Amino acid sequence: MAKTKYETHEHDVLIIGAGGAGLRAAIEASNEKLSVGLVCKSLLGKAHTVMAEGGVAAAMGNVEPRDNWKVHFRDTMKGGRFMNQWRMAQLHAMEAPDRVHELESWGALFDRTADGRILQRNFGGHKYPRLAHVGDRTGLEMIRTLQQHGVHLGIKVYMECTITRLLTDGQKIRGAFGYWRENGRFVHFKTKAIVLATGGIGRMFKINSNSWECTGDGQALAYLAGAELMDMEFMQFHPTGMVWPPSVRGTLITEGVRGEGGTLRNKDQKRIMFDYIPELYANETATTHEEADQWLRESTQEGGSKAKRTPDLLPRDIVARAIHAEVKAGRGSPHGGVFLDIATRRSAEDIKKKLPAMYHQFKELGDVDITTDPMEVGPTAHYTMGGIRVDSETQESRIKGLFAAGECAAGMHGSNRLGGNSLSDLLVFGRIAGLHAAKYARTADAPSSDDGEIDTAATEALAPFNREKGENPFLLHEELKDSMQTHVGIIRTEAELKKGIDELQALKARVSKIKVEDNRHFNSAWHQNFDMRNMLVCAEAMARAALARKESRGGHARDDYPDQDKGHFSKFNIVSKTNKAGDEMEIAEVALPEVPDEIKKILEEG
Repeated sequence: MAKTKYETHEHDVLIIGAGGAGLRAAIEASNEKLSVGLVCKSLLGKAHTVMAEGGVAAAMGNVEPRDNWKVHFRDTMKGGRFMNQWRMAQLHAMEAPDRVHELESWGALFDRTADGRILQRNFGGHKYPRLAHVGDRTGLEMIRTLQQHGVHLGIKVYMECTITRLLTDGQKIRGAFGYWRENGRFVHFKTKAIVLATGGIGRMFKINSNSWECTGDGQALAYLAGAELMDMEFMQFHPTGMVWPPSVRGTLITEGVRGEGGTLRNKDQKRIMFDYIPELYANETATTHEEADQWLRESTQEGGSKAKRTPDLLPRDIVARAIHAEVKAGRGSPHGGVFLDIATRRSAEDIKKKLPAMYHQFKELGDVDITTDPMEVGPTAHYTMGGIRVDSETQESRIKGLFAAGECAAGMHGSNRLGGNSLSDLLVFGRIAGLHAAKYARTADAPSSDDGEIDTAATEALAPFNREKGENPFLLHEELKDSMQTHVGIIRTEAELKKGIDELQALKARVSKIKVEDNRHFNSAWHQNFDMRNMLVCAEAMARAALARKESRGGHARDDYPDQDKGHFSKFNIVSKTNKAGDEMEIAEVALPEVPDEIKKILEEG
C-alpha cells in the first residue's frame, strides 16, 4: 500500500506548460472531444510567450505578393544553416498562414494595412516583410486570444503546480507527479498522453531575456524519463538586450526596432553591420548606406522593395557576434554594448505608434527617450534551438505517449532561429502535438498506477527537507549562471568548455545536497531545488554537445574552430542518459534525414 499521501486527477491528455504551444495543443486535443488537463507552473496568462514582441512569421503576402511558403521555407533552412529537420521546416512554412488566420478568427486584433488586411513587418533573416504583429506586444495578444478560446472549450486548468517526475512503465507514459506550489501537497496526474510545452532554458545564463519559469523543466523531465535531447549546443544569443541599467541588463529589445529602420552603431557612430556580412548573405544584403536607405524607404510599401536588405537585419547569430566583436575591439558603448538608433530614421509619432512597449520600457527602466536618444544594447541569452527530439510528423518523442512542442522541442530551427518563427512554430506544432496526442490517447489503454514509482518520486521531493545541513539553492544558481556565461557563452573554446563541464559536475554533486528549511508552504527554496536539477541537466547537455561540435554554426561559435565543417553538415548531436539514474550523459552523432529531390529543388531555387 502506498505510503505517500496525494490527490489524483485523471485525463486522456495532459499538457504541461500553458504558453502559446501548450494552449494551442490543449485546444486541439479538446477539439477531439477528449478530457484535457493543462498544468502550469505559474498563473494562467503569465507564460513567457507574453514577452514575445515582434510578430508571427507567416508567408501571407499581404505586403509583398512575391512571398509564399517556399520562400519562407528557404529562409528558415538558410537561417538554420541547413541543420533543420527539413520536414518540420516545411510543415511550419506551409501551415503558418492558416494558423495566423485561425488566431484572427478567434479574436486576435492584428495591425492592419490601409485596405484592412493583416499588416506584416520586416525581421532578421526573412527575405520579405512577413511578421504579422500587434505593435510590439504580439505575444500578449496571442496568449489572450488562445487563453480565452481554450477556457471556453472546458479545458481543466491546474495553476501553480510543479511537476517533478514523469511516470512511465519504461516504454510509455502513464502519468506525472508533482506538488502544489502554494501548500506543497503532492498531486498525481493519471493520463494516457502528455504534451510538454514548458519553454526554454535561459535562466541558467547570467545575462538573459527569459522570465523566471524558463528553467528547462520539460527538457529535463523528458531526459530523466528516457527521451533524447537534440541540438543542445545551439543557444541563441539575441543581439539586442538592454545593457543599462544593470538591474535590467539582458531585457529584450525587439528585433522590430531594426525592422522599423533602427541601425547598430559603435562608439564612433559608425554603422557596424556593413563590416560583418557573411558570404552566405552577400548577394542579398546592402553594402552601402544608399542601398540600405533605399530598402528602408521602399520596404513597407505594398509590393515591397527591390533593393538589397539592410545588414542590420541579418540573422541573429551574425548580428550578436558582430556586436561581441566590436566590444572586444574596444569600439563598444560606455556600458559594454553598442548603440541602437531608431530616432534618426523614424519620427517620434511613428516610434510611439509602432514600438509602444519599447518606448515605455526604456523611459521607465533606463530613463532613456528612444524618440531622441539611442539605446545601448548587447547580446543576451534568449532562445534554445535544442530540446527534446521528436518525430517531425507527430511531435512524439521516443517514449510512447510523450509529445513536445514549442521551444522545449528540437528540430524546427536547426542551428539558428529566425525572428518571428517562434510564435508561428508554437502555433503550428502545438496544434500537431495536441492532435497526435489525442489520437494516441484515443486508442491507448487506460493508464495503470505504480505506487512504488510514486513513493520514489515523493521521497526524492522530500529529500532536501530531511538533511541536517546542506547547500543553499539560490547561491548555487548564481554559480551556475556565472559558469555558463563564462564557459558556455556566445564564443566557446575547448579549454573553456572542459572547465565549464568540470564546474557543472561539481555543482551537480552539491545540488544533490541542497538543504531546504521550514515547511512545504510557499517554500521558494524548495521550488529552486527542482529548477536547479532541471537547469543542470540542460547545462551539461549543452556543454558536452558544444564540446563535441568542432565547428562554428548558427548559435554555436567556437573560437578555436571558427569555420563551418562540411563533414558535420549532415550531422547533429543526440544526448541521452546511459543508466536509469540519469547521472551520466552519452553523446551520439546522428545523420540528418535525407532530403528528397523535390525539397532539394525548392532549396536550390533560392
